Amino acid sequence: MQRITIAKGDGIGPEIMDATLEIIKAAGAQLEYDEIEVGEKVYLSGNTSGIAKESWDTIIKNKVFLKAPITTPQGGGYKSLNVTTRKFLGLYSNVRPCVSLYPFVETKHPKMDIVIVRENEEDLYAGIEHQQTDEVVQCLKIISRPGCEKIIRYAFEYAKVYGRKKVTCFTKDNIMKQSDGLFHQVFDEIAAEYPEIENEHWIIDIGAAKMADTPEVFDVIVTLNLYGDVLSDIAAQIAGSVGLAGSSNIGEECSMFEAIHGSAPRRAGQNMANPSGLLQGAVLMLNHLGQTEVATKVQNAWLKTLEDGIHTYDIFKEGVSTQKVGTKEFAQAVIANLGQSPKQLNAVDYQKGQVLNLPKYKKRPQAKKELIGHDIFVHWNGTNADELAAKMNKIGTSNLKLNMITNRGIKVWPEGFSQTFCTDHWRCRFKSEDGKAISKDEIISLLQQCIENEIDTIKTENLYMFDGKMAFSLGQGQ
Repeated sequence: MQRITIAKGDGIGPEIMDATLEIIKAAGAQLEYDEIEVGEKVYLSGNTSGIAKESWDTIIKNKVFLKAPITTPQGGGYKSLNVTTRKFLGLYSNVRPCVSLYPFVETKHPKMDIVIVRENEEDLYAGIEHQQTDEVVQCLKIISRPGCEKIIRYAFEYAKVYGRKKVTCFTKDNIMKQSDGLFHQVFDEIAAEYPEIENEHWIIDIGAAKMADTPEVFDVIVTLNLYGDVLSDIAAQIAGSVGLAGSSNIGEECSMFEAIHGSAPRRAGQNMANPSGLLQGAVLMLNHLGQTEVATKVQNAWLKTLEDGIHTYDIFKEGVSTQKVGTKEFAQAVIANLGQSPKQLNAVDYQKGQVLNLPKYKKRPQAKKELIGHDIFVHWNGTNADELAAKMNKIGTSNLKLNMITNRGIKVWPEGFSQTFCTDHWRCRFKSEDGKAISKDEIISLLQQCIENEIDTIKTENLYMFDGKMAFSLGQGQ
């Protein structure tokens, strides 16, 4: 018997959790539950994280967390519990299957069967933001090699275990050559270890357009956090409905399973909500726990129920649906179909799966690192880059000289264009003229000279070479 943690959440959460637990219990799930309170009540009690310390202790003890949707109050500095849970527990992999249920659920893509594997901890979701000038704020995009390796290997192992034929990587590395470039590089390295699985790379914008138009050409998609968040909701919607999709969040020790939709407070307490999204999350959980026979039984009964046309209001359609039911009645219909399989939709057999082989990340030997320059970000209210260059050329060392000025990433000095619109946020790049390494004492001297010349520095970045390769971006237009 496996003990798990559950949270019934807010809005429609308690109703769909009760329905989900009733179904999986009837199917023979070997589970015991510890229930915790998370979400709106906890937030409004003064806890800005939405979860108490004792609840964390329960989740960590049980390792597995089945969570219904919650409501995060607007304003007041409340943090997203979903994001917090993923980071605190190291849930690096978000897995969202998006499968067409045509013709029983309306879709323009009847052959769609995609699994999106999304990196879950890094990227812009690190949430590191600063206002730096009157006109400019900054959000840091954090991408690590361990983060890339773990999520990409998970995608290939998932494909291997579940008999998938292809893994596709989505990035924007034609623009973000360092961050997205690292993800693409690691993808190519790991793909080489799985020669039996086809691999490909798409730039995110055209790749997303292709997925929305012709999703049947994709199988498993692996991508960064923000892209994966957007893509998985699009994929779920074009497959039929966001309300039908569940997701798993997998870490090295703990895991969380949930629906991908929100708490829908307007539908709460009316016995209207579709429990399918959370039920799909529970099916993923049962597979994760090795209870594959139960997962298979639940999934096939759910497919049979949809095929029978027994639908909740959100997917009910005259001429296709045969009966409009509430949350409780839908659960009872699934239970009545346990042991049966669909005739038109593809029945599943999860018992053929194996355990994913996910080795722990191993650090590589440290690279040779050379400091060759420094970017100084300046708050300056002027508009003429030549005037700023005249000020910045007053500072420097015998080895460090002003090399470039950019504004919003675009080179505006030397040889800038008068048509380029500039804000009050300027990057002034100093590099060693001979390309040789510099000392941090020289950087301290630069910053001291900025103070002496009343230059308002707001941020600095060191410019490095790693193993002889440039580890920073050029200015746009360089």
